[in-house]
Order: sequence, then C-alpha cells, then structure tokens
Amino acid sequence: MRLDKFLKLSRIIKRRSVAKEVCDLGNISIGDKVAKAGSEVKPGDILTIKFGNRNLTVRIISTPEVVRVQEAPETYEILNEIGN
Repeated sequence: MRLDKFLKLSRIIKRRSVAKEVCDLGNISIGDKVAKAGSEVKPGDILTIKFGNRNLTVRIISTPEVVRVQEAPETYEILNEIGN
C-alpha cells in the first residue's frame, strides 16, 4: 500500500493531500530512509513522522484497503511520541 494512502486510512493524517505534502517535505521516513508519498509500506514497517515540534514513531500492524474510523487505531502501534 502507498504511504500516503496508509496515513490517511489510519487517520494519522486526515487527508491524503496533506500526507503527500508532509512526505514531499521529507518529514516522514520508513526505517532510516526518507520516504516519498508513493513508497510502499507493509506490516512491520516503522514510520517516523515529524509534524512541526511533534515527532511520532509508529509500527504498521496492518494495511487493509478499507478502515472504519473506530478501527483506524488498530492499524498501527505508537512506539514513541515527542511533543504535543
């Protein structure tokens, strides 16, 4: 699954266009490599996301094609969160 699509479906970032923008700025990495919006992600991947003064590190648990709002937090596990 594409990174920008996963970020939107998991509700980490609410809109896919915003997810693409954050990726284009180089603020998301998969493992230790800077990721592009079209980068493929899979369960087990570690994402580090920088939102201004907030850093969020998550592990992808699943990449379903359709996710209900209440199920979105089940698609990832927060490993570390710094900032607001």
